[in-house]
Amino acid sequence: MKKYSMEFSVGLFVLVGLLCLGYMTVKLGKMELFSEKGHTFSARFSSISGLRVGASVEISGVPVGKVSSIALKTDCYEALVGLQIDDEVVITDDAIASVKTSGIIGDKYVSISIGAGNPVENGGEITETESAVDLEALISKYVFGGVE
Repeated sequence: MKKYSMEFSVGLFVLVGLLCLGYMTVKLGKMELFSEKGHTFSARFSSISGLRVGASVEISGVPVGKVSSIALKTDCYEALVGLQIDDEVVITDDAIASVKTSGIIGDKYVSISIGAGNPVENGGEITETESAVDLEALISKYVFGGVE
């Protein structure tokens, strides 16, 4: 009887350890097993170079959501970016969405500057956008004498 009690204890310990490992993998990997609630918006950009699905959406430097989808609008050849924003955040019709870089060679994220206009409904579009700055093109112009 003592042998089965010891095996049960070890098995329970291993099971709890695996559950903890799975939980930490999901949390540290920033994966979502269940979709989080929030408002969805879209924004059109002429260039989103380096932006990825899952990138952060920030207002005043505070993360308030994530990039949920990226698609190409073939009628105008612009990037259509889907944004999932937390429920408590209100996006106005004069908000400006910009693709920014964290640091010199860091990850891309979407920064939203909120205005004082009317709220945009869930599923609406942010019309004012600023595309990503292409650092390679700027450095190339500087190195090869294109900058005056």
